[in-house]
Amino acid sequence: MDFISLIEKKKQGKAHSKEEICFIVKSLMEEKVYDSQISSWLMAVYFKGLSLEETAYLTEALAASGSTINFGELSSLIVDKHSTGGVGDKVTITLIPLLAAAGVPVAKLADRGLGYAAGTVDKLESIPSLNTNLTTQAIVNQVKNINAVIASQAEELAPADKKLYALRNITATYDSDVLIAASIISKKIASGASNIILDVKYGSGAFMKTPDDAVRLSKLMVEVGKQLNKSVTAVVTSMEEPLGRAIGNSIEVIEAIEFLKGKIEKGDLANLTYYFATTVLMNMDIYDNKDEAERFLRNLVHSGKALEKFRELIIAQGGDTEVIDNYDRFELPAFKIECESKKSGYVQFINAYNIARAAKILGVSGGINEGENKHPLDLSAGIYLNKKSGEYVNKGDVLYTIYSNDDDSTKIAQKYCDEAFSINDTKPCHTNLVYTVIGTKEEEEDV
Repeated sequence: MDFISLIEKKKQGKAHSKEEICFIVKSLMEEKVYDSQISSWLMAVYFKGLSLEETAYLTEALAASGSTINFGELSSLIVDKHSTGGVGDKVTITLIPLLAAAGVPVAKLADRGLGYAAGTVDKLESIPSLNTNLTTQAIVNQVKNINAVIASQAEELAPADKKLYALRNITATYDSDVLIAASIISKKIASGASNIILDVKYGSGAFMKTPDDAVRLSKLMVEVGKQLNKSVTAVVTSMEEPLGRAIGNSIEVIEAIEFLKGKIEKGDLANLTYYFATTVLMNMDIYDNKDEAERFLRNLVHSGKALEKFRELIIAQGGDTEVIDNYDRFELPAFKIECESKKSGYVQFINAYNIARAAKILGVSGGINEGENKHPLDLSAGIYLNKKSGEYVNKGDVLYTIYSNDDDSTKIAQKYCDEAFSINDTKPCHTNLVYTVIGTKEEEEDV
């Protein structure tokens, strides 16, 4: 078996066997193939695609390229939630303590920020001294002790995916559905999760721009999971507007804490958190009634049990728990600029992409190359939306607040934010945040 013949085979649109897929991944790991050859194969896959079976073979091979976390007797119960990324998406931070308080063991291996989206790892590391770089054994021990961990992806988990991802990124093959599916599911398998819930976002602030694109990818990931005997549920959600009011690292953690304190009972952040938590409880047969499940979950928040679980997570990972009651313990920005509305009316729409551009300029998702510029990560910077869609604003009222450490960046960010808001006299119609759900039984449930 030689690599050139495999490139030629895929170039002609022919299917690979499991042995051939394993050979490709093994060659990549053992560096017995040139990057240019892997890149050629990726491009052939981009144009000719992979069958469901081939995608499952690739997913399995990527997961098997390194070690796999074993949670022992908890293995069949482990839940992991993954989001394809969005603006202001801090649901991981609200959801994991809530599920853990409900008795569900959750092992979340998170990422740093990519593109315009801030990463969960960066957000958590805004908590002073909190450590996300945990060993595999530390991850297992923490889940067994407190039911919850949020850690960065260990180097030994699915290392072939990291190599493949780097090449996809520089060959413009990153947006191939089959390669995305293999990448996401392989990492979840390597992380030891048996129950995988996916938040697949679409819209101006997401990678997938249309609901149809998100549904197509969701169906593929659910089917790949089924091929590999993993329970996968994909929830397709809108990212046309920012999620919640806070966009930043430390300020998103603060908003998550406010939710866990029971101070945010309504709105998109609360709705989506409870939706995902209820879905997990239903999937695991803990509840068979959505309303009862949600009442149980809301009681965990109102009783303080969800917040206490987050406190336990911070302690277990060496962080400063005083941030829960004293937000001044977070790194504070130099500037706080309250930006006023130039007109009265209802907020019709807040464009997530423009808000994301503003946040990136401020350093919220720093460390990402953009041309010749590389923005440093700023954990204290961010944007707070004082008004959300559907709310009335008077001329002169504070529309949004910018937290910044650089005057020039602030001016550019303000321009993007001003362009993001659409205001007129008519109250907008409510739109559903959840578009559809695709489960392990090939079901679609319109919401």
